[in-house]
Amino acid sequence: MQTPTLPHQPEPTDFDAFWDAVATELAHTEVAPEVELLPLRSSAEALVYGVRFTSIGPYRLFAYYIQPPPATGAGPRGVEVQLAGYGSVVHVPVGDLDHRWPEQRAVLTLCHRGQRLSDRPYAAAYPGLLTDGIESPESYAYRGIVADACRAVDFLLSRPPEEVDHGAITVTGNDIALFVAALRGREVAGVRAAPSLFYRLADVLPTTNDYPLAEFNDYLRTYPEHAADMARTLGYFDPLAAVRRAACPVHVGDDEFLAPLRAALGPHLAPPS
Repeated sequence: MQTPTLPHQPEPTDFDAFWDAVATELAHTEVAPEVELLPLRSSAEALVYGVRFTSIGPYRLFAYYIQPPPATGAGPRGVEVQLAGYGSVVHVPVGDLDHRWPEQRAVLTLCHRGQRLSDRPYAAAYPGLLTDGIESPESYAYRGIVADACRAVDFLLSRPPEEVDHGAITVTGNDIALFVAALRGREVAGVRAAPSLFYRLADVLPTTNDYPLAEFNDYLRTYPEHAADMARTLGYFDPLAAVRRAACPVHVGDDEFLAPLRAALGPHLAPPS
C-alpha cells in the first residue's frame, strides 16, 4: 500500500499563542523540587542525585542530577541539561562525564513524561509515542514533552545561586532543544541541537523507512483520512518556526540539509565548534 504524502504546512498563524499558552501553564505550575542523593549510583568521580519536579498536567518528572565530587572545588557550577533521545530508558551518563569536571560543570539528564522513571501515570509506547495524540496539537504528546524540557531549566533556576550558576545553563538534545531555545532562551546560555524528529518531514518521509520516523508513515497508511490533521499538528512542532524565535546562541550541524535551519537562526546561530 502506497503511503499518503504528508501535506506541506505553512507556519500556523497562532503558533505564538499556542506556545504562550504552554508557557503560561508552566508559570502557574509549582516546580516543587525534591533532591535525593543516590549512593548506589554515586562514585568518587561523580555524585548522582535523583530529582523530581512538576511539569504541566500537573505531571511529576524524574531526572538524574550529576555533580563533580566536592574535591574538585566548591562554588556555583554551570549545568548542561541533556534531553534524551527517542527511547523508553534514560541512562545515567556518568561514564562520559570526566571531561566536564575541570570546567566545574554538572549535568541534569531528564526523563520526560512517558519515559522510564517518569512513566506514572503515562507510560509511552515505543513505537507509538511519535504519533500519540497527533490528531490535534492540544492532545499531541509532544506538547507536554516540550513543557517538560523547559521545566528542567526551571528546576535549575530554582536551585540556590551558590550551587548553580544561573548564567551558565546549557541544553543539548534533538528538536526539543530548539523549542527550549524559543521558550527559555533568555534563561539559558546556549543550545546544541541535532534535529531528528520533526525537521522537514514533508520532504523526508517519502524517502525513509527508518525508525522512529517510520511511525509517521505507518500512521499515514493506517489513517489516511487524518493526513491533514497530522500536518496541522506538526506545524506547531516545526523546528524552523521554533528557531525563528530563539533567544540564545544555538549550535546545529553544518551539513547542507540543515542550511534552512541555520538561515532561520540568523544572529542566534552559534559559530562552529
